[in-house]
Amino acid sequence: MTQIPNPARARLAAGQLCLGMALRQARTVEIGRVLAACGFDFAFLDMEHNTMSIDTAAQIAVACHDAGVTPLVRVPGYEHYLATRLLDAGALGIVFPHVDTPEHARQLVSNCKYPPVGHRSLGGPMAQLGFRPYPRAESTALVNKETLVVTMLETPKAIDNADAIAAVPGVDVLLIGTNDLTLEMGIPGKYDDPRVMRAYETVIAACTRHGKYPGMGGIYDHPTMETYVKVGARFILCGSDLSFVMAGGQARVDFLRRVKVP
Repeated sequence: MTQIPNPARARLAAGQLCLGMALRQARTVEIGRVLAACGFDFAFLDMEHNTMSIDTAAQIAVACHDAGVTPLVRVPGYEHYLATRLLDAGALGIVFPHVDTPEHARQLVSNCKYPPVGHRSLGGPMAQLGFRPYPRAESTALVNKETLVVTMLETPKAIDNADAIAAVPGVDVLLIGTNDLTLEMGIPGKYDDPRVMRAYETVIAACTRHGKYPGMGGIYDHPTMETYVKVGARFILCGSDLSFVMAGGQARVDFLRRVKVP
C-alpha cells in the first residue's frame, strides 16, 4: 500500500501542535520550500480573502507536496466544484469558512470524500499520488483517509453547535475564526474576553469527545496564543505572509531609524 505524506495530519495524530501560514500575497511555487525551511506543517492557501486563482493555488499545492508541507485551501464558497477541483489538483484538505450547522458540515464532507464516505466524483491520476496509477479502490480509500476537512466556526451559532459539528464523520478540524467570532459577538478584537475563552472551551471539549482537532485562527499576539494552546488548541494558523513580511520589515526599519548616523 502506498502512502501520501501528510505532515499536518501526522502532527495532529501525534498530539503535537500543527502549525501553518496563510498565503495571500505569495503567488509562486517557491513558497512551499520557504514554509518548509521555516518549520511550518501546512500551507493555508486563502482563496476567500484575496484574488488567488485556482491555477495558482493548484501549482503551489503540488509544490508543497515536494517540499514536505501539507497544502490546504480555504475556498470562497460551498459549491462542490470549488473544493473538488482543488482536491483534484493536489490539495490535501479544504478549509470551509462559516460552518454553522452539522447539516452543512455533513454536506461538505460528502463533497470532499469519495464513495462510500461521500459522493466526490473520480477524475484522472492524482497529484497526491504522484500521478502514478493505482487500483481505484486503493487510491480512493487512501485519498479519503488523508484529505483533511477543516470547518471554521465563526459565529455564536456555530459555537452552540460545536458538539454536533464535531460528531459529523469525516470532519477533522474545528477551527475557530476568532476575528469573525468576536465581530459577531459585538466585541471585535477582544480575544481575552471570557466569552471567547468559553467558546474555545466549548469547541475543545466537543473535539475531545469526538476525536477531532481544535484549531485557532485570528489570534497572533504571543501571550494570548499561548493561553489558548494551553487550553487545548492544536491546529494553529500562525499568521499570513503579509503579516510576517510587514512585522519583519517594520522591525528592521525601526532599528535602522534609531541608528545614529555620524
